[in-house]
Amino acid sequence: MKNQYADLVIAGSANVDHILNVDDFPVAGQTLTAKNYKVAFGGKGANQAVAAGRSGTNVAFIGCVGDDEFGNNIKTQLQKDHVNVQALQNVAHQNTGVALIFVNQHADNFIGIHAGANAALSMDYVNQHKNLIQHAKILLLQLETPIESVITAATIAKHSGIKVILNPAPAQALAPEFLNLIDIITPNETEAEKLTGVKINNLDDVQNAAHILHQYGIKTVVITLGAQGVWLSEFGQGQLIPAFKVDAVDSIAAGDTFNGAFATALLEGQSNQQAAKFANAAAAIAVTRYGAQPSIPYRSEIEAFL
Repeated sequence: MKNQYADLVIAGSANVDHILNVDDFPVAGQTLTAKNYKVAFGGKGANQAVAAGRSGTNVAFIGCVGDDEFGNNIKTQLQKDHVNVQALQNVAHQNTGVALIFVNQHADNFIGIHAGANAALSMDYVNQHKNLIQHAKILLLQLETPIESVITAATIAKHSGIKVILNPAPAQALAPEFLNLIDIITPNETEAEKLTGVKINNLDDVQNAAHILHQYGIKTVVITLGAQGVWLSEFGQGQLIPAFKVDAVDSIAAGDTFNGAFATALLEGQSNQQAAKFANAAAAIAVTRYGAQPSIPYRSEIEAFL
């Protein structure tokens, strides 16, 4: 593929998800009979790339898959979803990353991950694709790949005046120097608590957490609150952008769908509020469907829903 630049660059993980639908989560020593088993493509980075591609933006993905059938199939699927995969590498002698996912009757999930080829997304690998980042308008990052490579990507973007969005998932503590590089951060409640130490029980707590994140120099804080919607805080002022009411069956990739659609809307010149509403609509559709990438809606569906 010829070297083409994209408005949105996403660096991150690509996984194969093995999903079991169960009534309740197992306890130690218990064997459960599942109602349904499905294999689907996932990984936060790839999910967000698919969400952006399907919602209509020009997106490139920097990542690593194994030299296995799954890795090749993921590449093919991403291309179908209008994602530029020139920086998605098959790593020799590695398996594609795997996620084992249980989904209970309340649409909650718990997940175990093996990084596989995702661990090969190194600082060197990011530097090889520096050009792609420098020609973007937005860089979107998550935390399922080695942290030093995420910091490297954010540093390249910051030095080139590219807007950096961080979805700080899975939850972990982050260095202030890294948070200083971020323009927009999109944690859920658990991740916000991990980053700020604020236990979230109500919207006052949410704004307190947002204030702490603003103190790191992050201009826009978007805390996702599941069925409530998202808390959007800019310049220290917060507001709730309510979620759409739907019958949720599976929350897998809802946050990823939100992030990909949110970045798309920002690139189209929508305000943060409008972008959050657009992204809420995309996430609302996603939770009514099973699986990660299979649940992510297309632009026409989001517009029809709105």
